[in-house]
Amino acid sequence: MSKIDNKWMRAVLPALLIHCSIGTVYCWSLFKADIAHYIDKPLGQVEWAFSLAIFVLGMSAAFGGRFVEKDIKRSAILSALFFTVGMLGTGFFIYQKSLIGIYICYGVIMGIGLGIGYLTPVKNLMLWFKERKGLATGIAVAGFGLAKVIASPLMENLLGPANADGVLVTPSNVYMMFYILAAVYLICMLIGFALIRKPEGHVESASAAKAFSYKKVLTNKTFIGIWIMFYINITCGLALISQEKSMLAAVGFTAIGFMSAMTAVFNAGGRLFFSAWADRLRDRNTIYKVIFGSALISIGAMIVFDGIDAGSVLLVVVLLCVINAGYGGGFSNLPTLLADRFGINSISTIHGLALSAWAFAGLSGNQLSAIILEKTGSYDYVMYAILALFLVAMAMSVFIVKPGRVIFDDKAVQTNEQHA
Repeated sequence: MSKIDNKWMRAVLPALLIHCSIGTVYCWSLFKADIAHYIDKPLGQVEWAFSLAIFVLGMSAAFGGRFVEKDIKRSAILSALFFTVGMLGTGFFIYQKSLIGIYICYGVIMGIGLGIGYLTPVKNLMLWFKERKGLATGIAVAGFGLAKVIASPLMENLLGPANADGVLVTPSNVYMMFYILAAVYLICMLIGFALIRKPEGHVESASAAKAFSYKKVLTNKTFIGIWIMFYINITCGLALISQEKSMLAAVGFTAIGFMSAMTAVFNAGGRLFFSAWADRLRDRNTIYKVIFGSALISIGAMIVFDGIDAGSVLLVVVLLCVINAGYGGGFSNLPTLLADRFGINSISTIHGLALSAWAFAGLSGNQLSAIILEKTGSYDYVMYAILALFLVAMAMSVFIVKPGRVIFDDKAVQTNEQHA
């Protein structure tokens, strides 16, 4: 095997190049206010571009899984084109001051690139790293989380300084930034496209593809349980992450930039740590019990000790780090848990269907905490709501997502225990 034809060059590097590019969608908060000011629209209206991007990401993954399954080279180039054309179009419509154009380019076109690009390298990594599937997918998905850490300084530099009112000294930088980043990410994703390849000799199972049934997956209780767990983890994560800045301000913590970088590291670290740990466990679902249990403990401590009202910086910092780590870990363990339960033959399709939970959580997560705070003005009720949701997720993990492979044939879907 040549040096270039190995798992690091054919699976890991292209996965990182693709995920570190598309993961910059989470840098939205850095420039959303600048877009709103430049096009002279309310921030609340501009915010929908991000929500739409996450929704389309999840839905394009749900419907694009079969396409990715058949040809990862085509899906890699398609994701690169959609993502970078979406970025270019966003810059153009910011210049034109067209909110509808931004919705279409950032929300829909870029969103399609996000969904296809997110799926493309995952199965390939599991094929190359059969014994350490969690570690491999964790590295790639960590790239999606680390993209914010890598891209934020570059974006801040491209945007330039702001005046005392927070308005950019050079307002045109906000659309010029999209042009420059589109070129950078196109190069990165094209290199990923050129490198990515399935292991030599691997042939997709035609019989498995023929036997696959969307109905059997979508009505299977194991899949439903995993979907609900994943949806709740993202919803609760976004509900707190979206309030990160205001929560820290409420307890008098002023180093917001440092804390933002720190939580991003925990988010990426959780993706790698939890997925690598899961490789050593008999059942990967155990990781979700750990994620939900640690969230319940940290939220419970906030409620018992009245953390935010009491001004406890430590409690808030710990909570945000725990939630970010679990948020990332939930993403990185999803494809391997699904592969353990449903097999690897149609994993891109099944993983895509599960990512539809991300689409709906993207619409509900930020809104959950915003609505509660608007109605009550207290973080206590946000904590109660999130605590209740995590209890539901824990119940799903314990009572619904049981160990055992789910077997598909042309007649039924059943677990190994049912065969016995």
